[in-house]
Amino acid sequence: MTKVKEKWQRYHTIWGLLLLGWVISYIDRTAAGPIITFMIENEVSFFADVDNPHVIGGLIGSLFFAGFMLMQFPGGYFGDKFGYRAVIVCSIFWAGIATLFTGLVGGLIAFIIFRVLLGLGEGVFYSNDRSYIAYHSPANKVGTGMGVVLTGVSIGLTAGLLGIPYLLTIAEPFMGVEAWRFPFYVTGLLTLIIGLILYLFLKPKTDSVKEADKSSPGIKANFGKTLGYMSGYSVVFLIIIMGIYFVSVRLDLSEVAIACILVMLCPLLILYLYVTKKSEIKPLLANKNLLFLYIFFIPVMWHLWFYGFWSVSIVQDFGGGALMSAALVASFNGVAGIIGFPIGGKISDLMANRVNGRRNVLVVLTAVLTVLIFVFAAYVMMGYSHPVVMSVILFVSGLFFFALQPVAHALASDLTPEESKGSMFGMLNLIAEIGAVLAPVISGAIRDQTGNWGMALLLDGAIMAVGLVLVIAITSKSTVTAVVGKSA
Repeated sequence: MTKVKEKWQRYHTIWGLLLLGWVISYIDRTAAGPIITFMIENEVSFFADVDNPHVIGGLIGSLFFAGFMLMQFPGGYFGDKFGYRAVIVCSIFWAGIATLFTGLVGGLIAFIIFRVLLGLGEGVFYSNDRSYIAYHSPANKVGTGMGVVLTGVSIGLTAGLLGIPYLLTIAEPFMGVEAWRFPFYVTGLLTLIIGLILYLFLKPKTDSVKEADKSSPGIKANFGKTLGYMSGYSVVFLIIIMGIYFVSVRLDLSEVAIACILVMLCPLLILYLYVTKKSEIKPLLANKNLLFLYIFFIPVMWHLWFYGFWSVSIVQDFGGGALMSAALVASFNGVAGIIGFPIGGKISDLMANRVNGRRNVLVVLTAVLTVLIFVFAAYVMMGYSHPVVMSVILFVSGLFFFALQPVAHALASDLTPEESKGSMFGMLNLIAEIGAVLAPVISGAIRDQTGNWGMALLLDGAIMAVGLVLVIAITSKSTVTAVVGKSA
């Protein structure tokens, strides 16, 4: 027992707390998928008597990710200026409040507004979490730390896919068709509790703070300025997103067209940032290896949120049974990350100082994942639907999918100077979220048009194949130089 205590370090505690943050943030964002599936099945509220319920549900997901996308770079920039910890804590509290109000309101517009606000609040978490890990972890354990912490994604994804249908089931007898509100109440309160835990315990160890530069973003924490800037940017982005939505509805544009317009906000924001902060932005865009990684993450996020938003419906469509049964099968994809994330991070660290080390690992993992996506599509499209077989395929593909992410994150960290990591991760996820914005609504539209999820599954595989080409295009020289330089 004493030996274990001696080995436990402060950075392990930080990993555990950040893992908890990922768990609850993924429960919050995953909740919409099963809840919207329930609302479609029961023709609840704004899903009553509509011809294209899946595309409308997908649009709600896309609007969430539009807010999430727009706050990626500002969130990283806030972290570099005001401290990573301050942004992380504010993000979780913000998410808890937005989730609670989603359950309290009624009507499509109010539902959308609070989902967008949730996206705006959660959008600042990622870049600061990655940067906080990189700052407080030993250089030879950054990949491992990123992988361990990201297991929270799988735990949250699995808890959302299984827990939300369960909460709907237990609430239905006493709330009827209004049972969709209950999961938002439960998860909102739980998010606020976890936000308080992070506020109290995420601080660096006292003696390490005395030795470190207190102006470093890994140490300082200005909560007031963080919340002020988050609020200011969020108001502007909320007005822009809802303005696009209202104008598009008035012009009778399709839901897919609305999502495509929202995606155009990404290059416009990058252009604005380039003009106003050229000295800080140009190095992040001039590095072609980073640029390939940014674009590679578009397929990654497409795959994540195609499955994360619609996997329960996909399994149901192909003979997966009732809501809870389908959720159980679908959850095998998410639960795989509990193994995949830390293994990917560990392998990444073991290969870090080899020529093409992290890049080669990323190529192999992405290639196998691409094949498995097509295997699953072929299996269900041929009319097979054995739940054990579907669960095994989803689990194995999930292992490779989740393992590749900490490898790519550590590779991106290697390529970036210490003072710009927050901004870099913000830029990475800003571009990556194009996939998350488009996946729910385009996949939902394909489902409504074709009557099943087969073509959407094939599209998912094709997009991931493009991602594989981008990873192969990363050159070894810059990668090795960056790693060696950091180790030195």
